[in-house]
Amino acid sequence: MRAQASLQSMPAAAGIGLRSPHVGEVLSTQPGVAWLEVHSENYFAAGGAHLSQLETIRERYPLSLHGVGLSLGSTDPLDRPHLEQLRRAVNRFEPALVSEHLAWSSVGGRHANDLLPLPYTEEALRHVSRRIAAVQDALGRQVLIENVSSYVGFAASRLREWEFLAGVAAESACGLLIDVNNIYVSACNLGFDPDEYLAAIPPTAVRELHLAGHTAVPAPAGELLIDTHGTPVADAVWDLYARALARCGAVPTLIEWDTDLPPLTTLIAEAAKADAYLGALHADAA
Repeated sequence: MRAQASLQSMPAAAGIGLRSPHVGEVLSTQPGVAWLEVHSENYFAAGGAHLSQLETIRERYPLSLHGVGLSLGSTDPLDRPHLEQLRRAVNRFEPALVSEHLAWSSVGGRHANDLLPLPYTEEALRHVSRRIAAVQDALGRQVLIENVSSYVGFAASRLREWEFLAGVAAESACGLLIDVNNIYVSACNLGFDPDEYLAAIPPTAVRELHLAGHTAVPAPAGELLIDTHGTPVADAVWDLYARALARCGAVPTLIEWDTDLPPLTTLIAEAAKADAYLGALHADAA
């Protein structure tokens, strides 16, 4: 039996996304993974077996709540009922980390089943920073904001994505969750240098890294990469991860896998690979 996880600590080690098909196995086998992430919205209910299961898991592992539904970049008013449900979940499970996306997914009361990038303008930067600050005030804690993958750019953008992200962190005092796969996907799709992106990220703001798989599909102008979260982490993304660690230092790293879910052992093996990168960083620093 593991010792009870600290209510505040998140180790600089690799965790995995916990999805419902693996909950029973995690409860019964208590695998040797450093921490777990769940999607916040799946635990908004007032009660039920899945909440009790997560409470038991929370006693054994540090936990991250990762949101997908706040639509921080929308021009609609901030969804206060959604935010209140998130606040209750945070209070109930006391996660070490809480995160959301630098994206919008709703406007005019209509919701898209996607995380859509913003136009990178000064106006949008101020708008989303105010909303992030309001979320942090409501929760009484810092929130980590994640970069999303992009497939087209906005003609209105006047800033590069990395300038926008760094500006949001500075203006809202949020932390950053850097998704390394999303940087790679966007760099390939839009033709920028992923290392230029990493070099502009303030390392002291980075609290977490994400790794995931992507899929290449044919497109009129050539190949398009889609952030599918349904394959192993690509070799090129592992290479970029090593460079992200060199830039940001050892921080908690998550293996994300949401579609074509493999056996739990596959996720644990991917986490072990990330731990090897983190271990190499520690060895180089010693």
